[in-house]
Amino acid sequence: MTITHISAECYPVAKVGGLADVVGALPKYQNSENVSSLVIMPFYDNKFTQEHEFYSVHSDEILFGGTLVAFEVLTLKQKSLDFDIYFVDIPEFLFKNYVYSHDDTERFIAFQIAVLDWMTSWEYQPDIIHCHDHHTGLIPFMLQESYRYDAFRKIPNIITIHNAQYQGWFSHIKVGLIPPFNFNHVGLLDWGGTINPLAAAIKCAWRVTTVSPSYMEELKLAANGLESLLSAESDKCIGILNGIDTEVWNPETDHYIVKNYNVKTVKQGAEANKKYLCETFDLDFDKPLFAFIGRLVDEKGSDLFPEVFKQALENNNLNILLLGSGNPFVEDQLKKLKNDYIGTYNAFIGYDEKLSHIIYAGADFLLMPSRVEPCGLNQMYALRYGTIPIVRSIGGLKDTVIDISKENGFGICHNNVTVLEITNAINRGVALYNKPSEYKKTRSYIMGIDHSWHVSAQEYLNLYNSIN
Repeated sequence: MTITHISAECYPVAKVGGLADVVGALPKYQNSENVSSLVIMPFYDNKFTQEHEFYSVHSDEILFGGTLVAFEVLTLKQKSLDFDIYFVDIPEFLFKNYVYSHDDTERFIAFQIAVLDWMTSWEYQPDIIHCHDHHTGLIPFMLQESYRYDAFRKIPNIITIHNAQYQGWFSHIKVGLIPPFNFNHVGLLDWGGTINPLAAAIKCAWRVTTVSPSYMEELKLAANGLESLLSAESDKCIGILNGIDTEVWNPETDHYIVKNYNVKTVKQGAEANKKYLCETFDLDFDKPLFAFIGRLVDEKGSDLFPEVFKQALENNNLNILLLGSGNPFVEDQLKKLKNDYIGTYNAFIGYDEKLSHIIYAGADFLLMPSRVEPCGLNQMYALRYGTIPIVRSIGGLKDTVIDISKENGFGICHNNVTVLEITNAINRGVALYNKPSEYKKTRSYIMGIDHSWHVSAQEYLNLYNSIN
């Protein structure tokens, strides 16, 4: 079986969020199951592309808005990933030093057309076309409706929704950018009076998956306007929990962290990483360290952080360290807090891959008070490194973290995103930390939880086999 993944992101090439981690790991684990899985993504002007060499495997032109636009398909000269990866280079649209901007309509329509045009030249067609999020959401529609791709109509295709909040809306004025199709079926593109690529994908794809079972059910109640559509298409919808790449995220071999460790040596290893963090960010090693890693957006509950951190720091003996960026107003408030809580609070505004690994290894608790969390990978990374997650019970967080008060529980959960509930959850974390034997037992237990991609990859293969 051959599987073609099409995505705007893929780790380690280009990463904005969890989409990149999934697309960078799932094909690798699928290939270990005796299938052939590859990735097609845009060619960006970024650190990865600057540091690697490529060669061309195909060049052509697409007819785009009445104009011929040249494109090229590149691949790595030296294979450095565990799967084949191809890059669509359309200089005027895709070769940018960013992945997303304020208006990406033309960029990603052109990308999708170039992908399908290139595929028409393949000697052998894939058994499955697997699309990821709205940036590739027009592909299921074009496979079904565009005359140019009639030969692909019998190829099963899947859309995975990593985050339904973003749907790629654009005006019907731009419908002419899509290769000619039976205009009697233009309604397949529409949702709420605009062209909605994610809605079109849900309507046209053979199967719709999301990144956790709970998120799939939640989308039928809250999906940024797509609730009734997902309910109507529920027979072809399935939630498959993401996994993590346990070769990359392994405290025993992680080259980013200060000292490697396993479940038997976690105390010494975690303490060495915590000591580095405390020395680097002027924190108190003897106090429990609570950390946040992620985007400073309302979805993550970060708008409440300034008040939550104030209350937590004033009422408890603890440290807080934040790594993230996003809302400028929230960033500014979090920066100002550093002057008020010297020695117990610090923030790194931005993103640093190495630092994120050290935080997973050195923090005692990881905060994830998300309003929306389709799957969440951070909590799985934390578990792998022996850092106890404090989460809001929603989406994938609900599927992966059991409250410590319950049988076989190991994390700290709260039900609502409020200052009171988040601070109460932090208080519970402090109480757990102050019970050394219970804390030690919990840390050892969570490091043994298996959230590798092996199980999830097999679930996807079962899904592919069911429609192939």
